[in-house]
Amino acid sequence: MIYFVTGNKGKHAEARAIFGDLVQKDIGYTEIQADTLEEVAAYGMKEVSSRLEGPVMIEDAGLFVDALHGFPGVYSAYVQKTIGNSGILRLMERVEKRSAYFKSVVAYAEPGQESVMFKGEVHGKIGFEERGRKGFGYDPIFYVDDISLGEMEIEEKNRISHRAASMNALKEWLEARKG
Repeated sequence: MIYFVTGNKGKHAEARAIFGDLVQKDIGYTEIQADTLEEVAAYGMKEVSSRLEGPVMIEDAGLFVDALHGFPGVYSAYVQKTIGNSGILRLMERVEKRSAYFKSVVAYAEPGQESVMFKGEVHGKIGFEERGRKGFGYDPIFYVDDISLGEMEIEEKNRISHRAASMNALKEWLEARKG
């Protein structure tokens, strides 16, 4: 059993579809202002692994829009709360090059051990409108092959998503350690 520290029910649902036995712990942790998702995850992992007994993981993700020079990036959660999808669409008005990617970093630690990190990315584009009510966050405006992540069921999203890639890498690493 692994403790997944997140207050985001959507993240937990996606992770549970991959791991099965996963316990959500909404205990919060300090998300530092940093240049990379890896720095945010490493700092957060130090905090949560000292507060919980047992295997623990956290995940930090960001949307990186090429035309916006990687914005919102590490500030994705804050930007989602403040301007939301409609704000990103407004920033992208009259922009032709709409390429973007999601990146996920999962940090994992067991008691007395250093944390390890796993990364995943999915490349796509920012659509011209929100489509779909599934998923969460930027999913309705992020398109892969002309379908938004907001239109995908969890199983379909987990075949291609950044979060699924990083979590599947962790799962494979854990399975390889079992022998």
